Amino acid sequence: MSEHIIGIILNGVTGRMGARQHLERSIVAIMKDGGILLPSGNRIVIDPLLVGRNPNKLRQLAETYGIPKWTTDLDCALSDPNYQIYFDSQTTALRVPALTKAINAGKHVYCEKPVALDLSSALELAKLARIRGVKNGVVQDKLFLPGFRKLRRVIDSEELGRLLAVRADFGYWVFERGDEGGLQRPSWNYRREDGGGIILDMFCHWRYLLDNLFGDVTSVCCIGAIHIPERYDEFDRKYPCTAEDAAYALFQLEGNVIAQFNSSWATRVRREDLFVLQVDGTDGSAVSTLRDCWVQPSSATPRAIWDPDSPHREDYFSGWLLLPDRAKPDNAFRLQWEMFIKHVVADTPFPWDLLEGAKGVQLAELAMLSWRERRWVDVPPLNEF
Repeated sequence: MSEHIIGIILNGVTGRMGARQHLERSIVAIMKDGGILLPSGNRIVIDPLLVGRNPNKLRQLAETYGIPKWTTDLDCALSDPNYQIYFDSQTTALRVPALTKAINAGKHVYCEKPVALDLSSALELAKLARIRGVKNGVVQDKLFLPGFRKLRRVIDSEELGRLLAVRADFGYWVFERGDEGGLQRPSWNYRREDGGGIILDMFCHWRYLLDNLFGDVTSVCCIGAIHIPERYDEFDRKYPCTAEDAAYALFQLEGNVIAQFNSSWATRVRREDLFVLQVDGTDGSAVSTLRDCWVQPSSATPRAIWDPDSPHREDYFSGWLLLPDRAKPDNAFRLQWEMFIKHVVADTPFPWDLLEGAKGVQLAELAMLSWRERRWVDVPPLNEF
């Protein structure tokens, strides 16, 4: 058995998502387990380099996780030939310039979504990566969550029959100020000028979920809203919200499947999870949360009768089969990290590249157009660029 050392530059992991999911639960977890074992018996060992703008935060992260190397100089990091992969989880507005530098430096790139603020920039990144011949990938974490992996198995089994419709509710109440427990989301999320807005943030997720589970998105009709017009930032200063905190959308998919998604940071939760998705088919239905999936086949479907004058209430949660875990669920971010690292080292498949990431930006851009013009908008294919 031999070891293959892969150097990874991690830029932007001082933020909450970057630190918890990408650093602690993915990179550090892989390192604690001794790396990634290949079928050949060889092992991939990670050598991380933390990069960011705040030296105090970088130093604290490095000490917490026992990572000896960190720097605030991105150019210096990119010039080091010992680091073959560049990862970016900065705010969206900073992503394109940094990814462009990394690609031009010959680094393989992996990044959070959205990959860019607009479709044109996202496509330029994909083109540049192809021209430079670097491998590239975009985080599509929800595909690797236990609930949606179970749902994938149900759909592939065809036990739902012909798919008819998808309905999803996502969101929770984000308090206007962080005086009790801190801000739940950074203030830039609510400023259009800083790349904020729930459409750009979440429709990138909805695109890859819809495309991969149910069929390619062919058109969109969307309306957004700024329900909370003023919030307080990290320094408890009031500011006007210029980006939407909720969006209500219909999507048409291949095969005449209709999808309805409500996305809101101004809603209170009375459902199984912060994100619940139901798919209905001719032979059954399935409901998925982030971790669980329930199925109700036609044979177990109750005969519902509309009778608002009757005091009796059916237990509509009974009659659903909870699918078991076949194995202990792994962290969704870690699973995709391991796939991308093996893609770079061993050339194993990794379909979620920058072009796939651009599709998410495209859907967000067209949803915004639909909102502005109050109409259905077609979603053309991005197979060629």
